[in-house]
Amino acid sequence: MKRNILQKLEVCIIQTDLVWSNAAENLKHIGGLLNQLEEKVDLIVLPEMFNTAFVMNPPSIAEKPEGTSTLWLREQALKHQAVVAGSICIEENNSFYNRFLAAFPDGTLFQYDKRHLFRLAHEQKHFTAGNQTSVFELKGWKIKPLVCYDLRFPVWSKNRFQEGEYEYDCLIYVANWPTFRSNVWKTLLLARAMENQAYVIGVNRIGKDGNGIPHTGDSAIIDPKGIEVYAAPPDTEVIKCMTLDYQALTSYRNDIEIGGDWDEFTFVN
Repeated sequence: MKRNILQKLEVCIIQTDLVWSNAAENLKHIGGLLNQLEEKVDLIVLPEMFNTAFVMNPPSIAEKPEGTSTLWLREQALKHQAVVAGSICIEENNSFYNRFLAAFPDGTLFQYDKRHLFRLAHEQKHFTAGNQTSVFELKGWKIKPLVCYDLRFPVWSKNRFQEGEYEYDCLIYVANWPTFRSNVWKTLLLARAMENQAYVIGVNRIGKDGNGIPHTGDSAIIDPKGIEVYAAPPDTEVIKCMTLDYQALTSYRNDIEIGGDWDEFTFVN
């Protein structure tokens, strides 16, 4: 069945500092940034754990499903008539998850649990890993969200091409990626766009976290050719809106159709 695609997707990325372990302050600040939007957008992307920063003490920050931050996402989605997305710490069934949430204006809530937990910060000792990838649709676009450390694992990010259809058109990575590994962040975002023939949106925080670790940001929007169409200035709070063009994506895929040669694969937990 042919998808009903409106050719343009208006996206907005928010690169900002985060207050350590303080959801109220972060929601207030980000809400103020969103109020500065002067144009209608379809998708707003916030960093990983945008409400608390990357705190490895889940009992102190976790919220139940439909907790304060989830309700805030729903309110912002309704207010701005856009999908608003980012990850937060969720407690569910006696486990903690670094959960990506995308709230739709109609109240629909999409979720993905971070698969690859960051061993260097002992994230795997505190959180439970997700076990499946997911794709959501927006204006006919198929969008696959991933979280921070997932970026290092190309198989988990890999696009598929079956019966002339791509699994997704755009990858999103939300992150708390530190400055001293920024070259890895920037390089792999480009690689993921090129190898998957998809747009890539990478949204990272700035500022020092509660452990004194600096984050430069380096948020970016990359086209399917691997060309950085927007690079956020480092160490700077940014609200940036851009248009993704489905016609340009389709033309590039048709001109250089490599999807038919991609290897088929399955995931084994």
